[in-house]
Amino acid sequence: MREKLANVSPITWNILIGTLFGRIATSMSIPFLAIYLTSVKNVSPGTTGAIIAISSLVGIGSSFFGGYLSDRWGRKIILLLSIFAWALVFIGFAFIDTVAGFFILNALNGLCRSIFEPTSRAVLSDLTDEKNRLVIFNLRYTAINIGVTFGPLIGLKLGSAATTTPFLLAAITYIIYGISLIYTLSKSELSTSSKGKNQVQLKDAFFIIRKDSIFLLAIVGLILSITGYSQLTSTLPQYFSISPDFKNGVDLFSYLLSLNAITVILLQYPLINIGKKYSPLVSIIIGNIVLSISLIGFAIITNLPFLIVMIVLFTIGEILMFSMTDILIDNIAKDELKGTYFGAMGFTQLGSVFGPWIGGVLLDHFGANQPIYLFGSLFFVTILGVPFLLFASYLTKSKLMKQKTSVQRVS
Repeated sequence: MREKLANVSPITWNILIGTLFGRIATSMSIPFLAIYLTSVKNVSPGTTGAIIAISSLVGIGSSFFGGYLSDRWGRKIILLLSIFAWALVFIGFAFIDTVAGFFILNALNGLCRSIFEPTSRAVLSDLTDEKNRLVIFNLRYTAINIGVTFGPLIGLKLGSAATTTPFLLAAITYIIYGISLIYTLSKSELSTSSKGKNQVQLKDAFFIIRKDSIFLLAIVGLILSITGYSQLTSTLPQYFSISPDFKNGVDLFSYLLSLNAITVILLQYPLINIGKKYSPLVSIIIGNIVLSISLIGFAIITNLPFLIVMIVLFTIGEILMFSMTDILIDNIAKDELKGTYFGAMGFTQLGSVFGPWIGGVLLDHFGANQPIYLFGSLFFVTILGVPFLLFASYLTKSKLMKQKTSVQRVS
């Protein structure tokens, strides 16, 4: 590990450290926006939900385009434009006072995130040797988890539910992040930094990805997998709060959620060392199965020790899926379209949109008194991702065999 980190470029360190503090900044402000809107601004729950949802919806629609721009115009300009635009959005949050304003700003928040994130991941891929990319991508994953663990606690102390002042701190954080990127980028040359290296038109890039069967199958499988994962912050808290089987269900779920974050940090690297012995798709498939089983577990278990086992099991599935996702896309992506492929990964967040809705509909229909039907249905939806991922794995192996055969014939 130490040898791998010794050769990490300053830009890579900049992005990893920036990711840590950026996630702390956003996690101490954005998660409290819904509470602020309903309790301080007296915005209706329905309108608040629309304001919160627009960020994800815009992000899904623009992520592909943002990744493509980084291939087309170069990583540097897209990184810097998006991060400083993002800082301006956070400044706007601190001073806006209208429902329409919050709606527009959260849409812009989703836009900036969907442009900056795939570009930064493409940069990490560009600057890292193939053998070290798994380590770097998972350092980024660790930074995200640390950020979302401590960010809400800081936001709570700052009173983020009652004021938009923490958004100013988020803006300052991203301005500092942007300035540091200007400095480190000026000291290095990205291999894809010059405009014009990729002359593929947008429609052609879309056609290339649409024809990539392995990638499309992986996307569908991940959408269904994320549909199951999204229940952690949507259906599960509602179930614990209203189920007659739990006393102080909200407090209990809060402890389980904290255990989830701690487990990610503790088990991430041991599980990665196991997962890297297999292909990323195999790891993701196992993760889906483990996560699906844990969903069934929540339907039949009510005592604390076994609930702890279920949340740890759920987290293991989460780690196996998400720790290998970036390396999967890196392996699939064509070199001249890595930004585009990472951007297209934004479509997997459809699972984060559909998941809470499906869970809510099922909870309305079955109620908390019929958990086996509720979580059984969620298990079925989530496990549907496995056939798609298995087919993608089969096509990947077939492709590698054909390439190996061609090389042997040439030699």
